[in-house]
Amino acid sequence: MTLREVLGVREVADDYDGFVLDLWGVVHDGVTPYPGVLDCMAALLAAGKRIALLSNAPRRADDVVRRITAIGVPRGLYHAVMSSGEEAWQYLKRRDDPFHARLGRSCLHICSERDLEIREGLDLAYVETPAAADFILNTGPAGWDDTLDDYAPLLAAARERGLRMVCANPDLMVMHGAKMALCAGALAQHYEAIGGAVRWHGKPYPSVYESCLDLLGIADRGRILAIGDSLRTDIAGANGAGIDSLLVAGGIHAGEFLVDGRLDLGRIETAAEAEHVRPSAVAARFNW
Repeated sequence: MTLREVLGVREVADDYDGFVLDLWGVVHDGVTPYPGVLDCMAALLAAGKRIALLSNAPRRADDVVRRITAIGVPRGLYHAVMSSGEEAWQYLKRRDDPFHARLGRSCLHICSERDLEIREGLDLAYVETPAAADFILNTGPAGWDDTLDDYAPLLAAARERGLRMVCANPDLMVMHGAKMALCAGALAQHYEAIGGAVRWHGKPYPSVYESCLDLLGIADRGRILAIGDSLRTDIAGANGAGIDSLLVAGGIHAGEFLVDGRLDLGRIETAAEAEHVRPSAVAARFNW
């Protein structure tokens, strides 16, 4: 596999009408937008492109909008937002599929205080122990420095009772400023490893792409480019959805894929082959 390296989105912009952007690791680092990102989004809009944000954030879409606005991403730079938390909320609200219909109403919510808004409108009773729960809603660890070991006893007790888990963020790790932090996906992955049943919401799973592409409003998938920093979620999800993808190497994989600020295409190719995915192109950063 020979990867195409691009120095900026301007090199591929004419090939697409719509862009699906990951947030954390592409647009911002959890604290502030990356340099050049806002100018790049503005340039895409000026060229008549449509932009949808697709995030593995364990919160509702409106909450995502408020949070990215607060850290400096203006509302006028994109057309639509879909998140893993929004999809999880919609499924929990409708309960029109076999998995969610069987969950019950007593919920053990693994979360931080940042995630509590997802509870609104779901008519659930929130409990503190696996013994009192009908199911688990997993939106991620309570603290940025939490480890998997902090949750292993709780997850073991939940598995003993056969509780099902709804995972509202498939990411394993995320960059928070300059540090890596554990995400809901790592807890869900461990729960599956010990025999627990998990329904995953978000990238790379197909249903969230259907929701996002409906918002984008472009019928021809050949005219859509997904831009993300994770091989496991962004690139795998785009491959599964049948759309092209641009891997931003300076996000979650920066320590592996960038050497002195430059792309190491050999490492990227090896990692992509190991994940059985293929990005259409690679860039160090999301810029124009």
